[in-house]
Amino acid sequence: MQYLEQQVVKKMYSRLPDSYEVARKVLGRPVTLTEKILWSHLAQCWKTPPIRGQSYAMFNPDRVAMQDATAQMALLQFMQAGLKKVAVPSTVHCDHLIQARVGAVSDLSQAMTENQEVFDFLRTASNKHGIGFWAPGSGIIHQVILEKYACPGAMMIGTDSHTPNAGGLGMIAIGVGGADAVDVMAGLAWGVTWPKLIGVKLTGKFNGWTSAKDVILKLAGILTVSGGTGSIIEYFGPGTKSISCTGKATITNMGAELGATTSIFPYDDHMFKYLNATGRDFVAQEAQKYASYLVADSEIETEPKKYFDRLVEIDLDTLEPYVVGPHTPDLARPVSQLASDVKDKNYPEKLRYALIGSCTNSSYEDMSRAAHIAKQAKDKGLKVKCGFLITPGSEQIHKTIERDGQLEALESIGGTVLANACGPCIGQWKREDITPGETNSIITSFNRNFQKRNDGNAQTLAFIGSPEIVTAYALAGSLNFNPCKDTLQTEDGVLVKLEPPVAEDLPTKGFASEVSGYIAPAENGQKVMVIVKPDSERLQLLAPFAPWNGSDFIDLPVLLKALGKCTTDHISPAGPWLKYRGHLDKISDNMFSGAMNAFTKSSGTGVNVFTGESASFSQVARQYKANNTDWVVIGDENYGEGSSREHAAMSPRFLGCKAVIVKSFARIHETNLKKQGILALTFADAKDYDKIQEYDRISIVGLKSLAPDKTVDVIIKRKDEKTETIKTKHTMNAEQIDWFKAGSALNLIKQQQENN
Repeated sequence: MQYLEQQVVKKMYSRLPDSYEVARKVLGRPVTLTEKILWSHLAQCWKTPPIRGQSYAMFNPDRVAMQDATAQMALLQFMQAGLKKVAVPSTVHCDHLIQARVGAVSDLSQAMTENQEVFDFLRTASNKHGIGFWAPGSGIIHQVILEKYACPGAMMIGTDSHTPNAGGLGMIAIGVGGADAVDVMAGLAWGVTWPKLIGVKLTGKFNGWTSAKDVILKLAGILTVSGGTGSIIEYFGPGTKSISCTGKATITNMGAELGATTSIFPYDDHMFKYLNATGRDFVAQEAQKYASYLVADSEIETEPKKYFDRLVEIDLDTLEPYVVGPHTPDLARPVSQLASDVKDKNYPEKLRYALIGSCTNSSYEDMSRAAHIAKQAKDKGLKVKCGFLITPGSEQIHKTIERDGQLEALESIGGTVLANACGPCIGQWKREDITPGETNSIITSFNRNFQKRNDGNAQTLAFIGSPEIVTAYALAGSLNFNPCKDTLQTEDGVLVKLEPPVAEDLPTKGFASEVSGYIAPAENGQKVMVIVKPDSERLQLLAPFAPWNGSDFIDLPVLLKALGKCTTDHISPAGPWLKYRGHLDKISDNMFSGAMNAFTKSSGTGVNVFTGESASFSQVARQYKANNTDWVVIGDENYGEGSSREHAAMSPRFLGCKAVIVKSFARIHETNLKKQGILALTFADAKDYDKIQEYDRISIVGLKSLAPDKTVDVIIKRKDEKTETIKTKHTMNAEQIDWFKAGSALNLIKQQQENN
């Protein structure tokens, strides 16, 4: 570990005792682990207890992490603000722009050719501004963070919604948009509403086929995709001690699917061993010194109902393996019920593909448990009966499982090993076995399964399970199979049964880690040139958004009234669009291409209210923009669920969106809208959503008196000129109102830089 990193860790731990005493005194009670870490990172002095879900707090994170798709816009914004060097340790990880086609070697080579301009930009911009750079092929951001940087008791923000993966190592790790990352890299405090607390008590220990993945899949069924919104999920209880460090990371990673701010586990021996195994003896020793501050006070476990806003209990002894989906991660059932669901709901029972890996399940333990199933299959003469793709989480994992034989076992039954990257999990999958629109089923060990998420095909039904369960289903080739009790037939007609997987969580020979792919930043970044070609189709320097002109928004057309689930995948899809993540104009052509139009019940298209002609939402928006006409969006529940991608806020802002009015927001997306200067409003009465009609004009008035906790009047003007006024609410504090007035948070940062 570098000297700078050691100093950051030492300073962070040295704050824990004093901040803990302050927290106990102010709160007047025992303190949860979440509260211990939050209080030790506060940027301001609190003399009264914060109100969960209401108080707004400013924090000083220890680290920033960015993946290549989101880092482009984050670094472009950093450069636009005139900032020179990051104020906190920061890294960029190239994991999103590698498409799964054939296999690891050729796919990585192809990606380097196709994305060289972007990789060069990220490398030189990182080099110039003091940011560590992890080259393509190094691994998936969250696995590399866990192996190299995650630290018990620390706080990190990352420009990816699955940043909470690091909570498996006892870290408060929160997914944010690029503008938030710019704030922290500039040395500013980062703000968030003080989270509510959901306690999950774990008892017992895993047995049979059950693994860490099944904890979060079951919890998704309990809490749903919005049940964790505005909350941190804190795991506690004796069951936590039976789960490996990487198993804990699997659970915290997928907390993002519940809308949770982050999830966290208490420090234990598994974390100590993992830190040592990954070459971080210094952190392990420091964590041991402060171990009592890295767990909740003992009273929390004794009387948890007194300290959590909601409590869930899961008995690992009786927990079954789970499979969730399709189309949403909270459609959960144990594997024993899957076959009946397939029959009752007419899901295609034949599997076309099984895929293991991703940032959620690509650890040494994950790959070893899947390989144990593969070794059994090989010995019994079984091969996979559908496509089988394997994604190692990092080069360190790849080299280690290659050395120890797991890769060979997985390949021996028909598996194909992909590059150490996100690949099919985020839609980077060149799939050629189906035609567009063909209904089919796949099963993965990934985290998300929204329509079009993996392959761009809305008719692909994606189910999610643990890597070992997915491997078993690959051998069956059918969803009408229960690995826990059913048999498989060999080519000779012999019926065989798979035994539950067994594997070590850490390699007995240690990790093979000679090659990392890490490039340290230049000591003198002023000498480094960052080139963005004026005619580039991949990168575009940003122009500031216009500040608010001081007037109300009058008679704005409704570009989109979204019906039902409208995730960031629907607002700004990934897949083939990933290549334009650094070019705001070009990527805006995908805006709302997956959103369901409430008026037509079709996706991706709307009507130009001035001409009556239908076109894609982006085309209509560009027509409005050409005529200097701004517009609004109306949304349903949990609007903006899913990925942290701020393009889902930047594209609407770029094409003229002034406000988004919804029943409720997902946390990250609401913040992203605010950061870009868009009014993020919620209906005071959710039923008012039903009042909005296709040709209505929307006026948002009283903006000069916009203030925290004050409602905003919205006037709906019908086609017949009749009007109706409704109330909307917002969650902006004084600083966020200043973002709106300045035109964006970035504009405000630049103003402050120029004034200093």
